[in-house]
Amino acid sequence: MSVAWVIRNLDVVIAVGLGLTIGFLDVFGDVVSDDVSSGATLLVLGALAVGSMSERLRRMSDIREASAETRRALEDLAMVRSLSGDEVGEALETARQQTNRWYFKGGTGTYLRAVTLPRCVEAATRQRAQLSVKIDIINPGDEQTCSAYARFRQTFARQRNVAAADAWTTDRTRKEAYATVLAACWFRQRLDTLEISVHLSSGVPTLRFDLSESCLIITQDDPSRVNLLVARDQPLYDYYVTELHQSREQAVRLDLRGIPSLSEEPTVDEVRTVFDELGLPLPAVFTDGDVGEIIGKALHAEDPYRR
Repeated sequence: MSVAWVIRNLDVVIAVGLGLTIGFLDVFGDVVSDDVSSGATLLVLGALAVGSMSERLRRMSDIREASAETRRALEDLAMVRSLSGDEVGEALETARQQTNRWYFKGGTGTYLRAVTLPRCVEAATRQRAQLSVKIDIINPGDEQTCSAYARFRQTFARQRNVAAADAWTTDRTRKEAYATVLAACWFRQRLDTLEISVHLSSGVPTLRFDLSESCLIITQDDPSRVNLLVARDQPLYDYYVTELHQSREQAVRLDLRGIPSLSEEPTVDEVRTVFDELGLPLPAVFTDGDVGEIIGKALHAEDPYRR
C-alpha cells in the first residue's frame, strides 16, 4: 500500500481506523458505553458512505478525463483521412486554394504539369502573389532509373488491364520527365513572382507527395486505390516537410536561371537548346517528332484523374 493511495483514500482509512478502535475497545473492556458504541458505529458507517461517494466522484472524474483524451485522439485521427476515387482530385483542388507554395515528389509529375502548376500560376498571376514550387522527379537522363520506374508502373498497370497505348515504357517515362522539366522552365519565364526549382532523383518512388500550406496529400499511381490526406496541424505534416527537403538535398538540382527564352509554343530547336543549357541534353536518338511530343506533354498534358 503506497503513501499516494493512503492520501487519495484518506477518508476511507480514517473510517476504517475509527471502526477498528471502537471495536477493540468494545470487545476487550467496558470502556465504551452502548450509546457511545452505537453512535460510533453510525459515525463509521457515515464515514464509509462519504468515502464511497468520494471514490465514485473520483472515478467519474477519471472517466470524464479519459473520455476527453479519447475525443481529442479521435479528432486528431480525423485530420488524417483516406481518399479514394474523385475525392483525390477534389482534395488537390482544395489544397490549391489560398496557397503560395507547392512541393511535389513523385515519378514524372504528369498531374503536376497538367493541372497543379498551371492553376497555381494562374492564381498567383491573378492575385499578384509570390509562388514557391519545388519539384522532385526521376532523372530523365538516367535511363536505368527510367527503366526501373517503367517496370514498376507496368506491374500494376497489368492488374488493371491498361491499354497498350497507355503502357509505361522507358521511352514514355523519359519523355514525361523531360516534359515536366520543360514545363517548369516555360512557366518560370511567364511569372516573375514564381520561384521554382527542379530536382532530379535516381531513386524510384512508389508514392506521390503534394504539399501545400494547408495539407499534405499522398497518392499512388492508381487513383482508385486509397490515398491519404494529412492536415497542416498534424505532426506527420511537419515530418514530411523535413523528409521532402532531405530528398531534394540528395537529388541533382537544375539551374533554371539564364536559360534561353521559350516561345508561347516552343520550337524544337528552342527546346533542344534549353536542355543543352541545363546540362540535361536530350538523347541523340530523339527525333524532332519525339521533341514535339515532349512539348505537347509539357504544355498540353491531360488530367490523369479526368474520366
